[in-house]
Amino acid sequence: MGIVGTVCMLGLFLSAADSAAPSGVESVLVWPDGAPGAAGDEAQDKPTLYLYPAKPENNTGAAIVVCPGGGYAGLAMGYEGHEVAQWLNDNGVSAFVLQYRLGPRYRYPAPQMDAQRAIRIVRSRAAEWKIDPGKIGILGFSAGGHLSAMTGVHYVDGKPDASDPLERVSTRPDFLVLVYAVITMQGPEAHAGCNKNLLGDNPDPALLKECSTQLFVNANTPPTFILHTTEDQAVPVGNAILFYDACVKAKVPVEMHLFEQGKHGIGMGGSRAPGNPVGEWPGLCLKWLKLRGVINSPN
Repeated sequence: MGIVGTVCMLGLFLSAADSAAPSGVESVLVWPDGAPGAAGDEAQDKPTLYLYPAKPENNTGAAIVVCPGGGYAGLAMGYEGHEVAQWLNDNGVSAFVLQYRLGPRYRYPAPQMDAQRAIRIVRSRAAEWKIDPGKIGILGFSAGGHLSAMTGVHYVDGKPDASDPLERVSTRPDFLVLVYAVITMQGPEAHAGCNKNLLGDNPDPALLKECSTQLFVNANTPPTFILHTTEDQAVPVGNAILFYDACVKAKVPVEMHLFEQGKHGIGMGGSRAPGNPVGEWPGLCLKWLKLRGVINSPN
């Protein structure tokens, strides 16, 4: 089957076996009146945000939309979703785990529309959820990292005269966290499985370019934290370097950590990378968020 096929099948397995939210976690539909272009009325047709508001005693006012990976064919909602949200909560950050639409049932731009809408929902309800509307980021793993990068480089400003109140809200994240993320859809660094699941067979070269996020980094791209490993054979480490280089050229604040060891899908580290230094990345990310002034002190 090869690495790409194995990863995509892993994503499908996790979609079935690893998606249930812990008991008591509330959720909201991203599109309560039905997603644009919905192909049916099943759970997979209803993008959902799982809500993890920070506890009042340690709330920093920061919030992060979390995008699990899975090759745009499945979602690792457990170790790249709900576990991540619990870690963020422990550190005073409100988290919102996004179940976005997947291929082959949905193609681009459906996942991006879901992520943009998720940012708008969180920002529009900032007062209700005790969030600073200027401290809303997006964090993604693998294909979810690609989705996060796409949200960062292809954001949409709010339209003051839009009939839908949510469309009056900007989709721009205030920062990005990209964890072993797919960055490009072109050249040797591209992930064939993500390309096929997101864009279909033989996609238009213009689409491949539009979804190669490093090409659209500019001075307005949000500050970015990048984590990857040299050992990753599913998503080559060159993806991380492409985005880092683009940020440096555009003078976007960026921090990157590359570890020698760590297979694809290490999540938060811990039991998925026992004894491996790559497991230090969550702490490094927190230090970066403090450096950026995102989680300086509880409200």
